[in-house]
Amino acid sequence: MVHLQKICFLLMTLLFLSGAVMSQVNPSVCRYPLGMTGGQIEDEDIYASSQWSESTAARYGRLESEDGDGAWCPDSSVEPDSAKEFLQVDLRSLHFITLVGTQGRHAGGIGNEFAQMYKIRYSRDGSRWVSWRNRHGRQVIEGNKNAYDIVLKDLEPPIIARFVRFMPVTDHSSNVCMRVELYGCEWLDGLVSYNAPAGQQLTLHGLRVYLNDSVYDGAVGYSMTEGLGQLTDGMSGLDDFTHSHVYNVWPGYDYVGWTNESFQHVEIIFEFDRVRNFTTMKVHCNNMFTKRVKTFRQVVCYFRSMVDWEPTPISFSPVMDDVNPSARFITVALYNRMASAIKCQYYFADAWMMFSEITFQSDTAMYNTTLVPRKPGPPGSVQPADDPTHKVDDSNTRILIGCLVAIIAILLAIIVIMLWRQVWQKMLEKASRRMLDDELTASLSVQSETFTYNHSNNPSASPSEQECSSTYERIFPLGPDYQEPSRLIRKLPELSQSMEEAAGASGGSKSAQPSGQDGVPHYAEADVVNLQGVTGSNTYSVPALTMDLLSGKDVAVGEFPRKLLTFKEKLGEGQFGEVHLCEAEGMQDFMDQDFSFDVSEDQPILVAVKMLREDANKSARNDFLKEIKIMSRLKDPNIIRLLGVCMCSDPLCMITEYMENGDLNQFLSRRGLGDRAAASGDTPAVSYSNLHHMATQIASGMKYLSSLKFVHRDLATRNCLVGKNYTIKIADFGMSRNLYSGDYYRIQGRAVLPIRWMSWESILLGKFTTASDVWAFGVTLWETLTFCKEQPYSQLSDEQVIENTGEFFRDQRRQIYLPQPEECPDSMYALMLSCWHRSVKERPSFHQIHRTLLEGPV
Repeated sequence: MVHLQKICFLLMTLLFLSGAVMSQVNPSVCRYPLGMTGGQIEDEDIYASSQWSESTAARYGRLESEDGDGAWCPDSSVEPDSAKEFLQVDLRSLHFITLVGTQGRHAGGIGNEFAQMYKIRYSRDGSRWVSWRNRHGRQVIEGNKNAYDIVLKDLEPPIIARFVRFMPVTDHSSNVCMRVELYGCEWLDGLVSYNAPAGQQLTLHGLRVYLNDSVYDGAVGYSMTEGLGQLTDGMSGLDDFTHSHVYNVWPGYDYVGWTNESFQHVEIIFEFDRVRNFTTMKVHCNNMFTKRVKTFRQVVCYFRSMVDWEPTPISFSPVMDDVNPSARFITVALYNRMASAIKCQYYFADAWMMFSEITFQSDTAMYNTTLVPRKPGPPGSVQPADDPTHKVDDSNTRILIGCLVAIIAILLAIIVIMLWRQVWQKMLEKASRRMLDDELTASLSVQSETFTYNHSNNPSASPSEQECSSTYERIFPLGPDYQEPSRLIRKLPELSQSMEEAAGASGGSKSAQPSGQDGVPHYAEADVVNLQGVTGSNTYSVPALTMDLLSGKDVAVGEFPRKLLTFKEKLGEGQFGEVHLCEAEGMQDFMDQDFSFDVSEDQPILVAVKMLREDANKSARNDFLKEIKIMSRLKDPNIIRLLGVCMCSDPLCMITEYMENGDLNQFLSRRGLGDRAAASGDTPAVSYSNLHHMATQIASGMKYLSSLKFVHRDLATRNCLVGKNYTIKIADFGMSRNLYSGDYYRIQGRAVLPIRWMSWESILLGKFTTASDVWAFGVTLWETLTFCKEQPYSQLSDEQVIENTGEFFRDQRRQIYLPQPEECPDSMYALMLSCWHRSVKERPSFHQIHRTLLEGPV
C-alpha cells in the first residue's frame, strides 16, 4: 500500500509539472476561505449599516463563530427588496471570489434569526458598486433555512472585488441575522477593468449566436467601459463556439466576438491597479475556420505608465492554423514593458474574431493554478476539481504526449527497480528499514504537541476536535446547493527510501555523527528537549546537555507583583495558555543592572505576559518551569529578555519584553522604501540601510542562539519585534496569533508547521538544525526586503509548496526559488540563495552571515 501511494504521488507530481497552459485563476481550485472564520480579516475591516446592539455589531458576523450575541443583526426589520441594511467586508486588496457561505444566529439555542435570501453588491475601489447577478440575470441568492446550518453558494459568475456587501432580503418584515464567509484567492493579474467594443450577433444557418459579454459589470452600450466580465472569469471557451459548458444559456455564451464588417481591428484597453512590469499576455481564441472564425492575424500593443501612451508599441503575429480547429491560447511576449494601462489592437484574419479569456503576467502576477476548460455533463453533475483535459496548441500536442509517455515508461521502470532493490536489501539485512512516513510520524509526534494552534471557536473543545479545523481547507464545488464544506485530507509527500539514503549523504544519516551547521544535531537524531509553550509553540529545541547545565540552577529573575500589571490586549492563545500585552509599573526595580529601559523610571513599560492556564496538565506545567529557567539565561541584545515571573500562585506567568512597534511583519507592511514611499505622501518610509541594519540584528540574535546549540524552528518576521531606532529582538509567540494562522499548515493528526519558511529536509525528513534556521533566515530576509507585502510563495498553494520541496530533494533544477525583490541588490539576493542551498553543509553559518552583513550593505 505504501509503495502504491508513492507511485501515485510521483505520477501526480509528473502531471503537475507537465501542465501546458497556465492562468491566473482556476475557479474550481480558487476556493480558499478568505478570513472571516480564521481571523485574517480583522474587525476593523468588517462594517455594517446598523446593528441591534454592541453585541450584534459587524465584527460578530463571522461564519462558525458565536462571539457577542452570535451574529450581525441590523437594528431594524429588513424590508422586502431593500438595500438599506448590509454587512460589508473589506479584503484590503482585489480578490477573485468564487463562493460565499452564510449562517444565522443560533447562539447556543438562544437565537433563531437567519436570512432566507440575500443579495450581494461589490466594489473594486469603494466608490462604484455593482449588484451581482447570476448568468441568467437573477440577483437574489437563496440563504438559510435555519439558524445553525452553513449554506455555501457558488458565485456563477465569480466576482473580482475588494469590498463585498451582503444584503439580507425578506418577503415580509422580520428580524434577520447573518454570519458570512467569502472563498476565493488573491487576484494576481491586477486588472481592474477593460474597455472594448460590445460583442456582436452572428447568424449561422438560421441559428442566432450571441457573442456579447453577458456578465460584464461596467457600462455597456456601443462599447463596454470600466468593468470586467467573461474575459476574466477564469473559464475558457469550448472548441465549438455554439456550445457552452454552462447549461441553459444561449449559443455563443462562452465568447465575446466581433466581425470585420464593423471594425478594421478590435481595440481593447486594459487598466491595472498600479504600474507593473509585464512579461506576457495570453489570449484564448476560437479557431473554427470552417465557420470563418480565426485567431487574430496581428496584435499591436501600446503602453501607458503616466498620462500619455508611449510612442513605441509591441507588435506580434501568430502563425495561422488552417488545419486544427481547436480553440487555443496565444501567448504574446510583452518584453518587460512597464505600464499601468495597455491598449491592444487585434487585427482580423477572417470574418470573425472571438475571445473567451485574456490574462497578463507581470512582476507579481505569478501562476497559481492551471486553467482547465470544462466539458459539459448532465445538469447538476459534479465537475472534478482537476480535469486532466488541457487545451494546447496542436503543434505541441504530439511532442508533449510523446515526452509524457516516455517519462512515464522510465518512471515505471525506476519504480520497479526501486521496489526490487528494497526487497533485496530486506532479505540481506533480515530487518525492515523504516520508510519516510514512519520517520515523519515518529518525529512529528513530538511536533504534534509542540506545534499546536487552537483554531477552534470553542475553547473547551477536545484536541481531536481542534485538529479537525484548518485555515487552508479548500472548498471544492459540490453542486449548486450544499451545506458543509468538504475536508481536504492532506498528507506529506511520500518519496522513496532513496531519499533517506540521500539525506544521509548530506549529513542526515541515522548512523552518522550529529550533523548540521555548528555541529547542532536535529531533534530526530539526538537527545533534544522540546518545550511545550503555553501558546502551543515551542520556544527552542534545546540539546539535552545544555538543558541539564542550565535548568539545574535557580530562576535568574525575580518574582513580580501581579498588581503592577495592567492588561492592554490579548496577543494570542493556545491549548495551554495565553499571551497578553500588558503595562508593567516599576519593572526597573526588579531588573539586573546590566539591563536598561528606554523609558524613565516613573513610566510603565510594555511587556508580554505568557500565562499558563490553571487547568494545564502536569507535563505542561513542568515544561513551563523549564522554559522559564532556560529563558532566564538568554541574555543577548537581539533576543527577547525574560524580565520577571509570577510563581507564587496560579496562574503561573512569565513576563518578557515587548517592543513598542510590534512585530516586524506588521511594522514593514505599513511602510515603503525610501523616496518611493515618501512620494506617496501617506506611507512612512524606511531606507535600505534601515532594512540592512534590522537584518544584521536578526543574524546577530540567531548567531547567539546557535552558539548555545539552540534551534529556533520558527524564525520569521512575525517573530521579530521592533523597538526604537529599528531595534530588533527575536521572540517566539507569532504562532499563537490569529493574524498569522494562515502562515501555518496543518498536517492532519500531526502538527501545525510554518512550511513556507522551512527547509526541504525539515518538511520531508523532520530534521531541524541550525542549518534549517539559516534557511528560515533567508526567507525572513526576503520578507524584509519585500516589506512583507505578500506571503512567501504566495503564487503556490500549500500542497505545491510541499511538492516544491520534493524538487529540492531531487535537485533536477526544477525547484522554484523566491524571486529577487525589487530594489534588492544582487549580492543580497545571492546571500538569500546561499541560505537555500540544498546541502546543509553548503549553507553559511549565522556567524558567517552576521560577519557578511556587518561588512556593510551588500
